[in-house]
Order: sequence, then structure tokens, then C-alpha cells
Amino acid sequence: MPGDVTCLLCPRRCRIPPGAAGDCRVRVNLDGRLLAVTYGRPVAVHVDPMEKKPLFHFLPGAEIFSLATVGCNLHCIHCQNWEISQADPGEHDVYDLPPDRVAAVAAHEGCRAVAWTYTEPIVFYEYTYDGSVACRERGLKTVLVSAGYANPRPWRRLCGVIDAAILDLKAFSDAHYREVCGGTLAPVLEAIRIAHEEGVWIEVLNLLVPTRNDDPALVDALVDWMLTTLGPDVPLHFTAFHPDYRLKNLPPTPTRTLLAARKRALGAGLHHVYVGNVPGGEAECTWCPACHARLVHRVGYRVLENRLAATGGRCPECGAQVAGVWA
Repeated sequence: MPGDVTCLLCPRRCRIPPGAAGDCRVRVNLDGRLLAVTYGRPVAVHVDPMEKKPLFHFLPGAEIFSLATVGCNLHCIHCQNWEISQADPGEHDVYDLPPDRVAAVAAHEGCRAVAWTYTEPIVFYEYTYDGSVACRERGLKTVLVSAGYANPRPWRRLCGVIDAAILDLKAFSDAHYREVCGGTLAPVLEAIRIAHEEGVWIEVLNLLVPTRNDDPALVDALVDWMLTTLGPDVPLHFTAFHPDYRLKNLPPTPTRTLLAARKRALGAGLHHVYVGNVPGGEAECTWCPACHARLVHRVGYRVLENRLAATGGRCPECGAQVAGVWA
């Protein structure tokens, strides 16, 4: 129709009539111009531990300034942050935080990094990009917490201003993406590959939902893809599902399921595999892949000991280099 605009940011490629919004609800056609109406208007602003993202091989124990606007281009029926991810602009009070102020406030709070998180930073792309540039100018690191449902060209450009990312791979199953998330698998795999290729420090997260994506065959397929595409040093986090939003009929993920998945992934050749959203014991800690010494001791979000910060990432026991950004 005359006056429509097409958003090329994500695989949905929404064709948006004048005055309407795309599937994410925040990218709006105003007089023939595509604008993200949440620019500089986050609804959630917190100082978190780095481990909450969860990033385990990127500045362990550091505090990270974390923020999000409303909106998402996926619609996961188990979303833990659905109150804001599935909200429309105007449904929540907002903060006035343009990009340069994000960097200033983060520095004032003593944070070493800023995370675009909680919802989906792709849909507030311009804010994420400009804010990351402003943070870098102040010497702050930038972190993306994303499902990676993006088109290659804008995603690659964003990777140029991002230091680290935790990328949520919902399942190694296109059917799961279509039925549970309202998306597709292939664009996510390509986004993860591109981020790794562009030199972003990445870690991969897989939420294991009972009866939905916890089949050992899916775990094996995910791990095999990671080994083939990313290599053995990219960390993988298996995290526990808790009933929420529109998927309350399933039980929480048993800890034994997470630990079994971790054992399979380590046995297949990944060097660093963690469990989350449950007390993890040794599965929360970082171990040397060569001599198996404990190098980072974690309990929940707390880092009790980091033996890699003073060694440039080398194991103090055997000298092996451990992949990550440690200091």
C-alpha cells in the first residue's frame, strides 16, 4: 500500500502501514519514516552482577549497568519478563536515559560495563547501537543479552560496537521455535556464527523446558553444532525453566536434567558447560580444561575466588590458557 514501510531489522520483515507498528510493537511508521518510539526510554534499569546475565568468562564478579525498553520480536510462551517484553509503548513508566546519559550514569555507579538486556535489544536497535558507542567512548564494555533473531546486515553492524554477548538458543529445533517462540531457528544460528566471527566474546544459553526441548538428542545436536561452528571454548549454559506467562502447566526443570545435559556436553568435547537457575555446585564454577583445577569459584551470582584475573587467563596450576576476558 502507498506509504507502507518495510522493516529490515529481523526475519519478520514487517510491512508497516502509516501510523501502525511492526510485530515488536515498538517500531512505528510515522509519516513514512520507521522510528523506534522507545529510543532513550527504558522501563527497567538496574545494577546487576555479571553472573546474572549469565556471563561467566567475561569480567567475573564485575557489576554491570543493565537496562531495557519494552518490546520483543519473539513471543515465547514461557517468557520470564513477559510484563515488559510483550508490552506496548506507553504501558509502563519510563526513564529518560539518552545514550550519553546511559554511559554517564553507568560510570557514576562504578560499573565497568553496560548490558542491553531483559527484553530484546534488537527491537530497540538504534538505542542499543548509539548507547554502545557512547559507552565505548567512556571506556566501558558493552554486553548484549539477546535471542539473536536478526537479519545479518544490521546484526553484523551491531557486533562492531559490542564486546560480549550471551545468546539465547531456545532449542536446536525449528518446530520448537515456531510452536513456543513464534520464530525460526536458522536466523538465530547465523546470528551466533556471525557474532563469533566478528570477534564478540559469546556464550550460549539453552533453557531446558520439560517435554519441550529437553530430549537428549536435541542436546547432542546443539552441542555438535557448537563444536563444529564455534569450537570447544565457547561456554554453554543449561538453565532451568520455571512455569510462567502462558506455560504454567509444566513443572520446573529437574536439576538432574541439567546436570545430565552438562555431562553429555562435556563428554562430547565442550570445555566449559554450566547450569543455572538452580544451585549448581561444581557446575557453577570454571575449571581448567587441561588439568581440571578450579579457577573461578561461584555460588549463585557471587564470585568467591577468581584465580584467572591476575594471570591473563592462564591456569596458575598448569599454565593452560582459558578462553575469556578475565581482567
